[in-house]
Amino acid sequence: QVQLVESGGGLVQPGGSLRLSCAASGYTFSSYLMGWFRQAPGKEREFVAAISGTGQFTHYADSVKGRFTISRDNAKNTVYLQMNSLKSEDMGVYYCARGSSWYARTTALGYDFWGQGTQVTVSS
Repeated sequence: QVQLVESGGGLVQPGGSLRLSCAASGYTFSSYLMGWFRQAPGKEREFVAAISGTGQFTHYADSVKGRFTISRDNAKNTVYLQMNSLKSEDMGVYYCARGSSWYARTTALGYDFWGQGTQVTVSS
């Protein structure tokens, strides 16, 4: 069965960096785009970044553009989110998800499997 397992979250000071990983299994990883979403307490889940199956195409939310980088290693069935210059507004639970349509890459409805999430806390 499809499984997505995130790791790499934690506590970081403002301006710091974290790298999240999401290990996928149970399907042909390179055939699907992957996305990262986040959810802060009391807020809706929001799109962060997406990457196509080959890794050729990426897309970012305006709020993270220039600070976050999504990448993938299809040999390792893993997608990454490098987060730099972290701000307090970046705090939340970060989820990776499997998507099937590039046209729906920014909406949660475009993704069919989700990981359990990893907490990112930005605080001094």
